Amino acid sequence: MKFSENWLRSHVPTQATRDELAATLTAIGLEVEEVAALGDGLANVVVARIVECAKHPEADRLQVCQVDAGQSGLLQIVCGAPNARPGLLAPLAMVGANVGGIAIKAAKLRGVESNGMLCSAKELGIDADASGLLELPSDAPVGTPVADYLGLPDASIEIKLTPNRADCFSVRGIAYDVAASLGSEVKPLDAAPVPAQSPVTMDVALEAGAKVPRFAGRVIEGVDAQAATPIWMAERLRRSGVRPISFLVDVTQYVMLELGQPMHAFDRDTLTGPVVVRPARADEQATLLDGRTVALDDDFLVVSDSRDGRASRAVALGGIMGGLDTRVTDATKNVFLEAAHWIPSAIIGRSRKLGLHTDAGHRFERGVDPELPRVAVEYATRLILDVAGGTPGPTTVVEHAEHLPVPTAIRLRRARIARVLGVDIADAEIERILRALGLQAVAVADGWSVVPPTRRFDIAIEEDLIEELARIHGYDRVPTTLPGGATRIASPSETRVEAGVVRRQLAARDYLETVNFAFVDAQWLAHWQVADGAVPLANPLSAELAVMRTALLPGVVAALQRNVARQAGRVRLFEIGNVFQAEVGTAPRETVRLAAAVVGEAAAEQWGQPARKVDFHDLKGDLESVAALSGAQLEFRPSLASHGHPGRSADVYRDNQKVGWIGQLHPRLQRALDLDAEVIAFEVDLAPLSARALPRAGDLSRYPSVRRDLAFVVADTVPWAEIAATARTAAGPLLRDVQLFDRYVGQGVESGQKSLAMGLILQDNSRTLTDADVAQVVAQVVAAIADAHGAKVRG
Repeated sequence: MKFSENWLRSHVPTQATRDELAATLTAIGLEVEEVAALGDGLANVVVARIVECAKHPEADRLQVCQVDAGQSGLLQIVCGAPNARPGLLAPLAMVGANVGGIAIKAAKLRGVESNGMLCSAKELGIDADASGLLELPSDAPVGTPVADYLGLPDASIEIKLTPNRADCFSVRGIAYDVAASLGSEVKPLDAAPVPAQSPVTMDVALEAGAKVPRFAGRVIEGVDAQAATPIWMAERLRRSGVRPISFLVDVTQYVMLELGQPMHAFDRDTLTGPVVVRPARADEQATLLDGRTVALDDDFLVVSDSRDGRASRAVALGGIMGGLDTRVTDATKNVFLEAAHWIPSAIIGRSRKLGLHTDAGHRFERGVDPELPRVAVEYATRLILDVAGGTPGPTTVVEHAEHLPVPTAIRLRRARIARVLGVDIADAEIERILRALGLQAVAVADGWSVVPPTRRFDIAIEEDLIEELARIHGYDRVPTTLPGGATRIASPSETRVEAGVVRRQLAARDYLETVNFAFVDAQWLAHWQVADGAVPLANPLSAELAVMRTALLPGVVAALQRNVARQAGRVRLFEIGNVFQAEVGTAPRETVRLAAAVVGEAAAEQWGQPARKVDFHDLKGDLESVAALSGAQLEFRPSLASHGHPGRSADVYRDNQKVGWIGQLHPRLQRALDLDAEVIAFEVDLAPLSARALPRAGDLSRYPSVRRDLAFVVADTVPWAEIAATARTAAGPLLRDVQLFDRYVGQGVESGQKSLAMGLILQDNSRTLTDADVAQVVAQVVAAIADAHGAKVRG
């Protein structure tokens, strides 16, 4: 929200300096982002009229102007502005003035005397426009100090508002907070009803139920649409970041900025039939003020100008923007003013759905005072009559009273204030703060009964009132007190490996952690073919962040791609976070997962070993190191995942339960992601990987272990994990470990076959194993592997 400092001071008288005012705004939660000083040091700068212009004899781009500055005689000024012309009124810096750090003196420019400087808005420090002289209205009094005429000096102040402070999207709303903080009071608003001078009205019908419970309108006939916007109004708009357009449009903008109520002005003569507020029809179209034609559905609200079924037309997009065909122009004679109360839920997300952002929609999404429509129409009427004339009809207010919010009393207890804030505030100070903020407070036995004004949607419970007291009384006046009492120490469970331990393990293996948004682009998930079950957001930040992620890998690989694009040759990233899956009839299911992706060299640049690219087995070893933290034994089976490379990816199992995926990304996906290098990645559920049995102490065997090595020839399609599982089952309780130490294909092994060499580690806790014991186990293992996998012992 941007506004003029002088405009704010016109509502709340205060002796605070500009710096003190800015500090106060920030201290009460209205954070000041920028203060731009305007028009400081404009002594000896006056309104002047150019009487004559002649070409400079020695310069093509300069003119010699005779200027009336309200003194006896004319001043000769050499000027290079392209818009300098006879009759123009512009600021003139007299000799002795100091403008923009330049001391103005009598001088000769190319041999011609010049006694001052005609100024642009930029030279005066009130705008960035330096394209020509600042053109003043034709009724500006010649000789008047420009500072007095333009209401200078001033400052443009921009504050950052939190979503709950919709009431501060207006100068008057900010004034209440400033008055309460600085011990002042907001001046009463002169918005007395303007008596009707004509019986002309516009019938209004509300057909949107609770979504639009109040609508105010008024017809004003015979206005002068070409009347110039008063300089004071134009300057206040400009200093609030709004470019003046025409008086009738500027009035609605001015009222919105001052009171907080968005309005719209229709050309009455372009409307036919009664005005109807209704839901849009499926496939209905509307042409908006910006010239764009948008397709609507029944989720939108429109203002239409008749009730003749399909023939009715939408003349405005409710709560967002007016229509092109019914806008006011310089030819407008009769105006229909409207101000309505649109509830936030009827407006939220609609602008974003159409790629629009309007000041009206921004305010209605957060909540506007339902009592303002009539006040805004009366206030705008008075402004229009004062400048553009006209004959006003009666103000028409149509409402569904049962749908209008009714403020309810909130109990505020002294004891509760002291308990929450830890500080005693005097009753008189509490009542002063509440009154200055516009709240109605009635003293009761243990405190006050407080009714918030209708503009304060954010005040609903006792703690909200206490927050208001803390803001205004001053957070710096709340004492710092250390908490007391005992705290319970929560010990980590021994049956689960903490996420922090997993993070440290991967960091020790040369990975960096990345953190990504939990909401992503739906098209992004579609590239990965993991969009099924994605949970859409009701009010996304943007169209590119419209659904909750169903997997971590898309975000991790995107981060990896950004690093590779910035010439990082070796990248190793991981992330631990939640993924979301839609569930029928219940809340979405959240699952904590671990994902990692690597690209580039297997080891950092060094001289101790030959350089090689990272491969599947490197990442598999990293994943198994994480599993080892919980003692998990992982199994890897061929995967058919669409985002994985055929033959180079696997599904990960623990205890015969699928827990994730590991492998190389599919080349098609890599091309879509603009990745040239081979990316190896994994994504697993963290909970089953982190679960571990409760550690139990046991005796170490006093007897030696025995190792027997076996080599099998088996079909190349049989995975080692299946053979190892068969060996463990067949060996029985004497087996301590089975290790694969060689894989061979080539001469001596038939095509389509492979040789796997394994070591069986056998041991007993009660005795030394005999040769017969070992031979029996080996025979069982050989028979089981031969029977289950068609393997033969290699000779």
